[in-house]
Amino acid sequence: MKGTQAFQYTIRTYLDKMAESDALFAVKYANPSKSLSECITYIICQVQKSGCNGFEDDEIFGMAVHYWEESEIEVGKPVNCQVVVNHTIELTEEEKEQARQDAIAKLRDEEASKMRRPSQSKKATENRPQVEGRSLFDF
Repeated sequence: MKGTQAFQYTIRTYLDKMAESDALFAVKYANPSKSLSECITYIICQVQKSGCNGFEDDEIFGMAVHYWEESEIEVGKPVNCQVVVNHTIELTEEEKEQARQDAIAKLRDEEASKMRRPSQSKKATENRPQVEGRSLFDF
């Protein structure tokens, strides 16, 4: 189970900051036999076992730290679910400008594609046979 990207990002950011400020935790966080993916699975399994749907940030972060600090821990089986994070992720000015440029390029490509494609309605009327004389509605 991978949770949402925002959830993974939030957990990873918290753990990275904790490892920077706590040398003892940094050693445990560097354990190659553990992974962020397993940490996320552990948290989600713990939440599921509790039967609660909402948690304080500190409770979830505590579960993440617990996963890394315990040498023998039962992770549980991956769970298919969506995780809602109540944090907003602030983009840097460079990320905002890149997103803007990407959106402009995408719009430009879509419009160019529309211009290259012949109009369906024009083709349909051009291929329709012209009948001289009376129509079905002439009485």
